Amino acid sequence: MSTTSESRAAVHASTMDEHAADPTRAFADPGPLGLAAFALTTFLLSLFNAGLAPEALESTVLPLALFYGGLAQLIAGLFEFRKANTFGATAFVSYGSFWLAFAAFVKFVEPGLPQGQATTGAGLFLLGWAIFTGYMLIASLRTTGALIAVFALLFLTFLLLAIGDLTGTDGIATVGGYVGILTALAAWYASFAVVTNATWGRQVLPTAPR
Repeated sequence: MSTTSESRAAVHASTMDEHAADPTRAFADPGPLGLAAFALTTFLLSLFNAGLAPEALESTVLPLALFYGGLAQLIAGLFEFRKANTFGATAFVSYGSFWLAFAAFVKFVEPGLPQGQATTGAGLFLLGWAIFTGYMLIASLRTTGALIAVFALLFLTFLLLAIGDLTGTDGIATVGGYVGILTALAAWYASFAVVTNATWGRQVLPTAPR
């Protein structure tokens, strides 16, 4: 074997060893997908919560909740597990499950609830997610400024919507809808920044790493 062939074989073996040592190296970052799926579904629902879209069209959220906000985020979360990213895996699998559960609640559960108690049921549902988002917000303080903004706004969104439903105060729920729009915009920015920086191979948009 020539010296050149031996060198190529050595490089190939070294590359194989590196991939064996780091099995996540061949995987793209699933974060931008999960954030984009979350952002679009949140944006559409928040338009209705804020009273900016006709209530009669609210069922248009369900396909997004099932296939983009739900399924796409679950897939992103499973790849975060593969990358040993505990925070990303917990967030994406949980919020993907949230959208699937939301679709099931609206389609199958809410119509069968006693008259006048549907908003209470929705409020309790949202309150649980506010609690979860609260401790994920604390965990996010060790990530990036972009993600901190997403989780801070999302916590406020869930809390305001929960309070609005539990107290029957439409104004609070409407404010929650507007904060939800801001949450979606923040998540879109975080997704845009990560995918753009990865594609360009340098920092084009800041994410304020901690």
